[in-house]
Amino acid sequence: MTDIKYPTGIAVAPETPELHQEAARIATEFGLAQMDVPSAGHPFILTVTPARLELRETGINAAGAIYVDFAGGTAEHRRRFGGGRGQPLARAIGLRGGATPTVLDATAGLGRDAFVLACLGCKVHLLERSPVASALLQDGLKRASTDPEIGAMVRERMTLSFGDGLVFMNQISELARPEVVYLDPMYPPRTKSAMVKKEMRAFHTLIGKDEDVPALLEAALKCARKRVVVKRPRLAETIDGPKPSISIESKNTRFDVYLIMRNT
Repeated sequence: MTDIKYPTGIAVAPETPELHQEAARIATEFGLAQMDVPSAGHPFILTVTPARLELRETGINAAGAIYVDFAGGTAEHRRRFGGGRGQPLARAIGLRGGATPTVLDATAGLGRDAFVLACLGCKVHLLERSPVASALLQDGLKRASTDPEIGAMVRERMTLSFGDGLVFMNQISELARPEVVYLDPMYPPRTKSAMVKKEMRAFHTLIGKDEDVPALLEAALKCARKRVVVKRPRLAETIDGPKPSISIESKNTRFDVYLIMRNT
């Protein structure tokens, strides 16, 4: 049974009449409501602009727009100065020497970690069950694929599927199993932390918390050939189930690594 997270209080709208067809496509593909023009009739609006797809909050004191941009901003900075294969994420995934494992990012979110792994040489299949996050990801990947600097890499190493990671992992064929499954479950943001921007708080509110994390871990352990990596807040408890083989910490984050011991 699928667990696609169809949110309430959100619609897709074009910023200009010329973008109506694209807005209709997005609404149909991702099962979302559609509006002819952006208005305050919904708390959140996926707005199709000439430049990109944006998630906008409406009302007083609304947060700024959220969009996926792999070619600039934080993603570009992390690609250039993120620490390469010595950073905690890369070590957790197993990027030692020339190893570039295939990775299934089963809870892709806005694709930030998947992009880092692709930049480091991994082929990453992104799965996301939130239609809002999937639509934003699709738009970001489409734009990135035409970028003169990163376009070829994105086209070769990053693919996206809109669907429930739990269902996908439980139904995957033997030949399609990835070497690594990466899980970054959605959890409530730290309410007192200045590091969590207002925009991301709004995004977390809309998307909601992943309620089936233990089941995701169980499915991932059956799916992965070599290891499962779970991203957690640094001081959070481990997920219910087997204990991690190792944990790799950074300032605010911990990567719990589950090594697969069976012969594959």
